[in-house]
Amino acid sequence: MLYPSIAVPGLEIDAQSVHETLIEFVKTQMLKAGRNKAVFGLSGGLDSVVLAFLLTEALGSDNVLAAVLPYHTTCSKSLQDAKNVRDILGLQCVTMDITPMVNECQRTLLAATGKEPDNVRLGNIMARQRMMLLYDLSAAIGGLVIGTSNKTELLLGYGTLHGDLAFAFDPLGDLYKTQVRSYARYLGVPENIVVKPPSADFWVGQTDEADLGFTYDDLDKLLYLMVDGRRSKQELLKIGFDRGFIDAVKARVRRNKFKAKMPVIAGLQKRGIGGDYRYWRSTTSQKSRVQSGL
Repeated sequence: MLYPSIAVPGLEIDAQSVHETLIEFVKTQMLKAGRNKAVFGLSGGLDSVVLAFLLTEALGSDNVLAAVLPYHTTCSKSLQDAKNVRDILGLQCVTMDITPMVNECQRTLLAATGKEPDNVRLGNIMARQRMMLLYDLSAAIGGLVIGTSNKTELLLGYGTLHGDLAFAFDPLGDLYKTQVRSYARYLGVPENIVVKPPSADFWVGQTDEADLGFTYDDLDKLLYLMVDGRRSKQELLKIGFDRGFIDAVKARVRRNKFKAKMPVIAGLQKRGIGGDYRYWRSTTSQKSRVQSGL
């Protein structure tokens, strides 16, 4: 951590208020979709465990299906943490080993390209295989896939399109990683899960902070002031952040912004499908609404 002396009061959360808001959010989104069952990937990491606690309280354990989806290099401690959370919450849980699927993809890609996927490509393959299974599970039980990404990850593009960035909705998407940590303690998440180094667990020894090059504590301070506080670069420099750190984070946010958007569709007609029109109503229904005073 490079900036322990920089205090950012806005990062502090009222955990009870956050909890009440998120409980209502989950219930509302499920109601809008006409579904009552949720499916998510339980890795044993902080974000997925926090989601497990939240969904269980909002929907009841009978309506929540957790999927543990290990690869052969997955850390055994992560699997044990996932099992412990399953037992604490009384969750319905299935375990599906993605190793055969991923290995077959590797063999196919090697034959097609002449070289094996590197760690980053392999991680993306794992994330997409996992999401394929989650969506099929959701179809099997008539549920929705719920996301586990936090605001820090989303801003930095630290996620896989059509992998962990695929979901019906994401309750934690407006909480920075350090805020998720605070919320976890409010929920009673086991402390060993709260404090362990965050990792996508794609390969042995991987950690988020090593991939990103900075700690979440430093990133969240800068991102909060930059995004929520709308502080200029000069203001951030005066606060005490290093120019190189600011430039690197800004560049990453700008470079990965496309991941947070729906794919762009060329506009050829008068009305597109991106929400810039209202659904039509029949003449009969319009007349009845007018006559009833609606």
